[in-house]
Order: sequence, then structure tokens, then C-alpha cells
Amino acid sequence: MSVAGKWNVTIKAPTGPQTTVLELKEVDGELTGTQSGQGTTTEVTGASYDGTKLSWINHVTKPMKMKVEFTATVEGTQMTGKVKAGFMGSYPFTGVKE
Repeated sequence: MSVAGKWNVTIKAPTGPQTTVLELKEVDGELTGTQSGQGTTTEVTGASYDGTKLSWINHVTKPMKMKVEFTATVEGTQMTGKVKAGFMGSYPFTGVKE
């Protein structure tokens, strides 16, 4: 099963749940896409998928500049994982593919 497509992701942040839309696509054998939420869209870089493990990186500039790393386990149309947001810590998230 491909992870390409639209995923609705909910991050359990300290300020409450944050929702984001992850849109992944395969281009020339590379996994790429965007992540949209909180009024901004960020390019997904360094994405990889090995059949069960998915990871990607976002480089955000608001509210501050930082690298945000996501790691997830994918089972069918569901994912669970953690997001590491620079020095702000790690937070669990869940996702469902549309």
C-alpha cells in the first residue's frame, strides 16, 4: 500500500490538539508533499517510507525557525507516531488517510 495521498493528522500538543493535513505524493521514486495547518503550508522534505515506517521533516519559520521531525508507524489507512519540534519537545500524533 502506498502512503501517497491526503492524511488528516492530529497532534497532541501542550496547548491542546492541533490538526494538520499531510498531502504526500511520489515523484520519480521520491516521496514529497506538503503539510498544512494553523494557517500555513510547509514543504515536506526528507520523506521516507519502508512499508510500515514513515518519516518526514518540515522546516518551519513561524512562530520561530526550527526543524520539525515526524516518525510514524503506518497500518493500512491509520498512522501513529511522534513529532519532535526542535527544543520544544516531542508530542504524539495520530493520522487517518482519506
